[in-house]
Amino acid sequence: MRLAFLIPLFSAAGSLAAEPFLGLPIACTLGQDCYVEAYVDTDPSEKRADYTCGLRTRDGHTGIDIAIDSYEAMDRGVSVLAAAPGVVAAMRDGLPDLEPSDNFDGEFACGNAVRIAHENGLQTLYCHMRLGSVSVRSGDRVDAGQPIGLVGQSGMTNFPHIHMSVLTAEGGQVDPFAPTAQGTCGETQETLWLDPPAYQKTGFFTAGFSTAVPSLASVTSGDARVLVAGPSDALVIYGHMFHAQHGDVLQFKAHGPQGEVFERSEVLKAPKVNLMRAFGRRAPDAGWPPGIYRSEMTLTRGDTLIAKRYAFVEIE
Repeated sequence: MRLAFLIPLFSAAGSLAAEPFLGLPIACTLGQDCYVEAYVDTDPSEKRADYTCGLRTRDGHTGIDIAIDSYEAMDRGVSVLAAAPGVVAAMRDGLPDLEPSDNFDGEFACGNAVRIAHENGLQTLYCHMRLGSVSVRSGDRVDAGQPIGLVGQSGMTNFPHIHMSVLTAEGGQVDPFAPTAQGTCGETQETLWLDPPAYQKTGFFTAGFSTAVPSLASVTSGDARVLVAGPSDALVIYGHMFHAQHGDVLQFKAHGPQGEVFERSEVLKAPKVNLMRAFGRRAPDAGWPPGIYRSEMTLTRGDTLIAKRYAFVEIE
């Protein structure tokens, strides 16, 4: 199935007044085992702004991303839920959950997915589900909260999450946090959520692997990122954050083909609005074993999971 089968071709931004009708589209608890990674981008320029005028979005992002806290949780299975009752208008399954080294065909950006039509004329689209997990078919009637698949990593993504977009019948995009806004942010808006997820302004700009402690300028430009390294190179994880607070805990982890490579935690003290941190290890005398290495940078505030970022490097 092609992307157009899942998303109607008329995809200009749209706005619509409607009564709240959406529940959380995933079986998890925000701030404990999942978190909102990104919101709709309300800025039509090359800049970005979420519905509060904050930074928790990406340029051109069209929905809400809710990420789970680990690959182990993805392996166990986390249900994607219908956010509201309706009829399945389209579905797709059969695409693989991508590995870091896989090539991606942008035609299938949404991955394994379901689109549901609702009685109010709006539709919800659920993307990146796990291979073989989609449990509904076109024409099925679904209830609010009904499982329709599992969180995966299919399509254009490098971390396990569910992307949910709200669409008009013609395919126009609607921000569920600000459905009557169009190209604006920051004002009090109506919502399509029955119980709106709490907003958190703190997050990551980016995270990655490097072979030395990078400068903030090289992280910002992307020059610091290394996708392939040698067995004798140092392995360094870096993370670039915004709006971190005093007392937040930043945890670094790296995993390789033979298990954990290193782990470290840091309590942030009076951090700047724009903050970069890095940590790593020199190569062992015998060199790093070849294979794919994964880093995890996790930001917590007390018992609350705020944000997390993954990165990958291949040791040849």
